Amino acid sequence: MMNTSAIEEINYLTNFRKKLHQFPELSDNEKQTAQAVVEELKLCNPITIITELGGHGVAAIFKGQLKGETVLFRAELDALPIEEENTFEHKSQHPGISHKCGHDGHTTILIGLARILKLNPLLKGEIILLFQPAEENGNGARSVLADEKFKSIKPDFVFSLHNVPDYDKGTIIVKNNSFTPSVTSLKITLKGKTSHAAEPENGINPDLALQEIIVAIKSLADNNLDSDTFTVITTVYATLGSKDYGISADYAELHFTIRCWTANQLNDLKEICTTIVKDISKKHQLKHKLDWIFEFDSNKNDDEAVDYILKAAESNSFNIIKKPTPFKWGEDFGTFTQRFKGAMFGLGSGVQTPALHNPDYDFPDEITPYGVQMFYTIIKLMYA
Repeated sequence: MMNTSAIEEINYLTNFRKKLHQFPELSDNEKQTAQAVVEELKLCNPITIITELGGHGVAAIFKGQLKGETVLFRAELDALPIEEENTFEHKSQHPGISHKCGHDGHTTILIGLARILKLNPLLKGEIILLFQPAEENGNGARSVLADEKFKSIKPDFVFSLHNVPDYDKGTIIVKNNSFTPSVTSLKITLKGKTSHAAEPENGINPDLALQEIIVAIKSLADNNLDSDTFTVITTVYATLGSKDYGISADYAELHFTIRCWTANQLNDLKEICTTIVKDISKKHQLKHKLDWIFEFDSNKNDDEAVDYILKAAESNSFNIIKKPTPFKWGEDFGTFTQRFKGAMFGLGSGVQTPALHNPDYDFPDEITPYGVQMFYTIIKLMYA
């Protein structure tokens, strides 16, 4: 049974999370969210608060007097362009924008950790709490790492979590090596020549090329989760010509998302796709252009970092699931784990919780204490 102070703390964090949920902001526009975070951090007495990091990012630094490991914990600030269907009191006040990935909850977990660090100052080492912008579009991690204000931060370890529906609340989901895949989006544009719809032979219509490219690229998919060549290829958008019935089309646009377990595999697929589009465009006398956008690096979980996560879960008697295969969604924390030793783990958010990115999703506040305690226990283990 929880004592009164624990209940009060949970209520405090829940109220903060609901305020964030009410006023969501899209990637690269998280100004008010960042300000709300800064105001909370000021109450926690870090030695430094860095703002406007990689955009609207915020970093709080806590430091002990003795030397020790530098450990970074990361959460995300941004929301999604999804209209909320929920009708509770803390529903989104911004039409067409809502927290449907739980970033409001992840941010709240880091605030909870900051509040613990205020009450239990570090004796040694350095903790960085990073509130990262622009995770959803894949730009945030790279922008933070490229920012001059981040250059002096040299983590020995980096950690992050993500809530995961369809797992019991509070379950800790771990995996060595790849935790999430390498992901990219491909935009293909094809340009031919218009003609009268009655005389298509006098123009160059991209319709057949569009069909051939879809079939050829989709054939590269491998849906066997246990395969080293596992690949998900999804057609997300396509358009051809215009609604002018006297004109044979001259323009087509096609978008895919491609995801696979490793960066090397993704690079190989990118070369194959490039060749496919080039050859089919040449066959149909079309000009073409490829744009690779919204790229997410694979989360490369370090064995030592995963061991800290396992020990933290075990010491708290949290349920642990060792996942045999990576999750299929992209996460730009991979940009950090490709550069620093670290790991991401999953935090079960309930078997009845709507799926991530669904319009009726809402972060379950009951799991906030699990996330806070996991991060704080990792710190205690690190500096034991």
